Amino acid sequence: MSMNDPIADMLTRVRNANSAGHDTVSMPSSKKLVEIARIMQEEGYIAGYETQPAEPRDILEITLKYGAKKARTIRGIKRISKPGLRIYAGKDELPRVLGGLGTAIISTSQGVMADRDARKKGIGGEVIAYVW
Repeated sequence: MSMNDPIADMLTRVRNANSAGHDTVSMPSSKKLVEIARIMQEEGYIAGYETQPAEPRDILEITLKYGAKKARTIRGIKRISKPGLRIYAGKDELPRVLGGLGTAIISTSQGVMADRDARKKGIGGEVIAYVW
């Protein structure tokens, strides 16, 4: 099965597993997906992630994070830039998700980073997704 948009597939799997209350979710791995998982962990939305070698592709396993009484850490997750319509933001128009309460994941020339880091470094890039 060929996949047109592996990032959207990853975000959908995380959203569905989070809604269903699963502890972990796994998907085919790539460098970009591992970077997105790293940002989500740094921002406190997931507990952790790890890649496991497999054939024909490695598997990325994400451990979801919940609060007291199974309260979800991820309230929402949305893909912004799609293969059919890329969305770019310059350093001055980087988006603020929920007035700064959420995180925008940006793919820049210096790697994938959160909107706060891109704002500090003064660089723009492709807006991959919003997480809140």
